[in-house]
Amino acid sequence: MDITYTKSGDYYLPNIVLSNTTHYHIGKYGRMRRDFLKEHRPIQYSDLILTEKLFPHLAEIDDACHQRLAVMIPAMVEREGVAAALKKADQIEWVRRMNSIKARAEEVILAELIYTD
Repeated sequence: MDITYTKSGDYYLPNIVLSNTTHYHIGKYGRMRRDFLKEHRPIQYSDLILTEKLFPHLAEIDDACHQRLAVMIPAMVEREGVAAALKKADQIEWVRRMNSIKARAEEVILAELIYTD
């Protein structure tokens, strides 16, 4: 391994360049996963950074969470009978039920995908 250095004042600093410069979209769930790893799994977090796997990991988690929510929410809506007729009849009740469904689905996602080893 051939390492080059740049002199900065009295110090020589290694010229470190990332090999993977792909731009990843990290959303809400990816950032939550990053914060969890940083706080509760610092060794795993450091390992992911050093091996340049952190951003692909976070993007994968974020995508998985969004895909899982896209499946869970409609299934829960259908199972609980929250239909368009309820939206027309009582909008506040429909919003309350939809918010409840979304919160429960996110709770499952967080437990299964974000806050796990």
